[in-house]
Amino acid sequence: MTVQQQLSGYTRETHTLRAIRYRTSGSGHGAIVRLMSPSDLGHLIKPFVFLDLFEGEASFIHGMPMHPHSGIATVTVITEGNLRFEDAESGKGMIDYGGVEWMRAGGGVWHGKEMSVGTSERVQGFQLWVALPPELENASVDSQYLESGAMPEVGPARVILGLHQGVQSPVRAPAGMNYLLVTLGAGESWTYTPPEGHESLWLSVSRGLLAAPDLVSAGEMAVFEPGNGAVTLKAMREGTVFVIGSAQPHPYDLALGNYSVHTNPQALREGEAKIAEIGGRLREYLKQSDGSAAVPVFK
Repeated sequence: MTVQQQLSGYTRETHTLRAIRYRTSGSGHGAIVRLMSPSDLGHLIKPFVFLDLFEGEASFIHGMPMHPHSGIATVTVITEGNLRFEDAESGKGMIDYGGVEWMRAGGGVWHGKEMSVGTSERVQGFQLWVALPPELENASVDSQYLESGAMPEVGPARVILGLHQGVQSPVRAPAGMNYLLVTLGAGESWTYTPPEGHESLWLSVSRGLLAAPDLVSAGEMAVFEPGNGAVTLKAMREGTVFVIGSAQPHPYDLALGNYSVHTNPQALREGEAKIAEIGGRLREYLKQSDGSAAVPVFK
């Protein structure tokens, strides 16, 4: 049976309550494809403001420079292969499929060297940024490294952020947002019903082909029309892997810096001032380092 025949049967037998409003394949930067930025789709589905899909030889991680953030949290999820982490507070370990690095930048942080090549030749995953509410956007840094065994599952979904069908993610994220990693076999359907008040909904496919009911291919991001309705999704190929997120509205304008997203210009100025101060201390640290150890998250 062709994909078109499968899709025809799917659209007759099931119904989605929300249509896809926007879709994108992003723009490539080597091993990284930028699917969303705060200046484009991020304005529409905030607090989700930024999404990268990375895929390539695992050695690309060596080229990641130290860089700053403030006002946001970053969520890195591995969908294929693995990476090592090393952190003074969290210890050492390996993140593979479904494993997570959570880094709440808050008032300011520099990072980029806490992850390194694992045992796999290739690695794939997503990095998502979420805009923080005012009470957290200039708060202290909070990092977590969660190996895949620590991430709870509900059916085919790993609960990366939030609460899904009564199962709570261990990630210390603000309330009001869900982020799931889902794998489906060919022909398998799965319905996601957002919690009450979650008006934004989007997904991105890293492997396979997904009917939503419009087809969403690997490497694409799709944003659904606002609302609270459920979506039924069907895998059209074996091993279809995707992430899906929903959230309550982020009721603030986005004040944007080069690496920062805040709720107002004053908070942005405070975050960027803190970043500059930390950057000075980081440069002094690197002068004294012999380069043999991982560079910690600098805060």
